[in-house]
Amino acid sequence: MTGFHEKSLQAGRLLLVLDCALTALVFLAAAHLRAWIDPSGAGDFWQQASLLPLILAIQTPLLWRAGAYERMRVTSLFGYAWIVGRSQLLTVVGLFTTLFMLRVHDVSRGFLLLFFALAFVALVTVRAGLVWWYFRRTLEKGVNFLKVLVIGAGDRARRLTDMLREHSEWGIEVIGYLDNEAAQNAAAASCGPVLGAVDAIAAVLREHVVDEVIVATPRSMLRDIQVIADVCEDEGVKLRFMADVFDLQVSRMSLVNLDEIPLLTFEPVAQDERMLIIKRTVDIVLVALAMPLLIPLMAGVALAVRLDSPGPVLFVQQRVGLRKRTFPMYKFRSMHKDAEARLKDIEHLNEAEGPIFKIANDPRVTRVGRFLRKTSLDEIPQLLNVLRGHMSLVGPRPMSLRDVNQFDCSI
Repeated sequence: MTGFHEKSLQAGRLLLVLDCALTALVFLAAAHLRAWIDPSGAGDFWQQASLLPLILAIQTPLLWRAGAYERMRVTSLFGYAWIVGRSQLLTVVGLFTTLFMLRVHDVSRGFLLLFFALAFVALVTVRAGLVWWYFRRTLEKGVNFLKVLVIGAGDRARRLTDMLREHSEWGIEVIGYLDNEAAQNAAAASCGPVLGAVDAIAAVLREHVVDEVIVATPRSMLRDIQVIADVCEDEGVKLRFMADVFDLQVSRMSLVNLDEIPLLTFEPVAQDERMLIIKRTVDIVLVALAMPLLIPLMAGVALAVRLDSPGPVLFVQQRVGLRKRTFPMYKFRSMHKDAEARLKDIEHLNEAEGPIFKIANDPRVTRVGRFLRKTSLDEIPQLLNVLRGHMSLVGPRPMSLRDVNQFDCSI
């Protein structure tokens, strides 16, 4: 028997295949129905049939992304109908757009609309009449419930039990708990039947039907892990561990394998790698498209800065980026070239709260610099930082070393 997560994945894959096969059958039925209604268009069958792979290529990812193959217990029939209807509508739009771009005009739009209407009815009806019936019947019988033995009977075990019962859509039965300190553990009574100490695991696995053993003990009991692992291997029972054995509050945990060494990773900020890739791609594409238009403007600004006051055109300052890595940030120079040296003389005039230095009428700003700051034209060279990966078009403003060093980290 597969585990609660693996069984849901397997069911999702089977439903995907079922929906693809059902869509193909509905396509054939719609073609025959159209030939019966309009015999003059029957000769176009193979031309229409060539669209089926394209339809499946558009529809299947949309249904998957919309959650049609996720946990069935949390998806009502109405919710599934909404998922199918929305995906079908997007498939229609995508298909018609593709046909228009390819200049395919001899495809019957009426046939396609008939097919999508029948496909919607078929997908929802079959899911309601067959899949949900079988799913609920399986739950009511309880024959295929996942049998779980939990090592531990404290707060972790109680939280684990609640989560298992809430998220296990195919049904789960916690047969009991093993805990060396069950007699002294006040939470054990509310957890369920305590079958004995941890060293009784061999006898428990022999006497009971157990699909999985889940370790939900604190670090102080990890000395028994080898014994537990050996017994589970001998009995052919899957062994799992709660990943929060260290009681750390983090945004995301992940397990990666470095050759044969498993590494449990704790990340303080949850990040979606796919979204980060998309964001980086958008940064590069937008900057690349804007550069031909901005290069003449940048040349004009550079000339104005150079004629207004002596010194370099660009102001380069070390800024603090991701994970405290420093990088040179580029701006058009809006101050006199000795502005950094004069900062200590006017620091008492700071009008901003905290470590940031800012005054309304900074005497170090040049005439052109005031215009550049007012219009934000001085920040255009930062697009070079975006191309180099130092910054993003949308994100926090990188701070200078001076400002970062004055942050009060004790707050």
